[in-house]
Amino acid sequence: MKTLFILRDESGVALVIALLMLVVLSLIALGSAYTSIFEIKHSGNIRASTDAFYSADSGVQVVVANAENFNVPGKYTKNKYDPFSDPLNANPTKAKVTIQYETTQEGAPVGSGFSAINFEFEHFVIESKGWDQMDLSLVRSGCTLEQKVVKVAPTLQGGY
Repeated sequence: MKTLFILRDESGVALVIALLMLVVLSLIALGSAYTSIFEIKHSGNIRASTDAFYSADSGVQVVVANAENFNVPGKYTKNKYDPFSDPLNANPTKAKVTIQYETTQEGAPVGSGFSAINFEFEHFVIESKGWDQMDLSLVRSGCTLEQKVVKVAPTLQGGY
C-alpha cells in the first residue's frame, strides 16, 4: 500500500508541467525566429533580382529610344555594336548592352501586318545584362534580357 501513497503525492507536478510548457514555448519561439530570418533573406533576394531585372530593362529602353543606334554603316563591327561606347547614350544603371545586327533574317516579322514588297526590314537583337545595385554583398543578382527590334523603312518605288 505504500506504492499507492507515492502515486497520490502530487508535490512537484506543477514544476514538471511548468518545465514542459517552457520547452514548448521555447520551440515555438525558435521556430518563429527561424521563419522570420528566412523571410528577411528571401525578401532581400527578391529585391536584388528585381533590381537586376529593372537595370537590364532600362538598358534596353535607353538603347531603343535612340534610333541612331540602329544605323548600321560605321557603327557595327562584325555585326555587333556597344551603344554605350557612344557618349550620346547615357547609361544610368550601368547595364551592359550589345546590339547584334541579324543579317540572315529577311522580310517582315510574322504578324506585323506589313507588306514585304513595299518595305525594307533590318533585324536586330538587343542583349542587356544588368545587376542589382548592392556593391557591398559578396553575391550579386544578375539578369540578362534579349529583345528583338525590327527597323522598317519604305522602299523606293520604281518610276517615282
